Amino acid sequence: MNYPFRQILTLSIVIISCLQSCLPSRKFENAKHPQAPDYSKEETWVALPWRFDAADCIPQNCSIPDQQDSAQVDVFYVYPTAYVIGINWNAKYDSKNLMTRICNLTESQASAFNACGKVYTPFYRQAILKSFLNKKSGPKALDLAYEDIKASFQYYMKYWNKGRPFIIAGHSQGSNLLTRLIKEEIDNTELQKQLVAAYLIGMPIPESTFQKLPIATEARQTNCYISWNTFKYGTVLKEKKFFGKGKSVNPLSWKTDTTYMPASANLGGAPTRLDHIDLNICDAQVNRGILWVHKVKKNGYMRLGDSYHLCDFSFFYMNIRTNAIERTNAYLLNNK
Repeated sequence: MNYPFRQILTLSIVIISCLQSCLPSRKFENAKHPQAPDYSKEETWVALPWRFDAADCIPQNCSIPDQQDSAQVDVFYVYPTAYVIGINWNAKYDSKNLMTRICNLTESQASAFNACGKVYTPFYRQAILKSFLNKKSGPKALDLAYEDIKASFQYYMKYWNKGRPFIIAGHSQGSNLLTRLIKEEIDNTELQKQLVAAYLIGMPIPESTFQKLPIATEARQTNCYISWNTFKYGTVLKEKKFFGKGKSVNPLSWKTDTTYMPASANLGGAPTRLDHIDLNICDAQVNRGILWVHKVKKNGYMRLGDSYHLCDFSFFYMNIRTNAIERTNAYLLNNK
């Protein structure tokens, strides 16, 4: 398996390397691990559609309101890595130190889908960032995180889904875990018929990953997956060390070709604090499996080296919001 954080978070890893005493020192097998969440309890969910939470927020000048009350589809969203520094391989799902960070991530990403679906987001014992660098204990920490995502999804399907169409959405570690979930629980099964689309952002997804689920090549395509990884314009990555055969969709055209899309096609980005929309924040072009954008000068959009990994969602917030509605409407029309 390729672990793209080797390049994506180069700057973060340099910082972390200076703090090795704060990282797991024991092998996974010899370490203590947090107790698994009980998903029958509402407090083990970051977001649920019948209560007000982080997934219900929208930027002040967003023209498309939250419509979860009347939504005909669901959204199962998994947040990216919030657990960067710690002494355990996996974070406690109810860690007070991470709670604010997790809620902020859910607000800035999952909220993009609240205009088309009812949002469900589980807390989970996510793997520490170092897991993507450690070949021995790292995969085991990710396996433990996956146990929670699988359990939460199965709980959602058994008690809340009730045959409704659903969207899968995640970023970074969330996309990593959801890719496995789709392979094991959805792809090439009867459940795939309920899948509107899977937004697996910030992870390389080779076209050969799934048996029946194709990469999206059109804006209104359904029963497909969408993925991209954002870098500074002109970045060239060494395939063996990074993306392998991953492929990106351009979120300004929703195609996989290399056509350059100007910033005028960008309906608006949302900075991390999600307090406004920045129109035409950046352009986008697919090149060699990654997404290029020219340098963004406005505040609220962080670059790490050549990587805009932390902005995979925020650069294209309104395009994602609009597209999720488009795919939902297309699915509902084709499945009357």
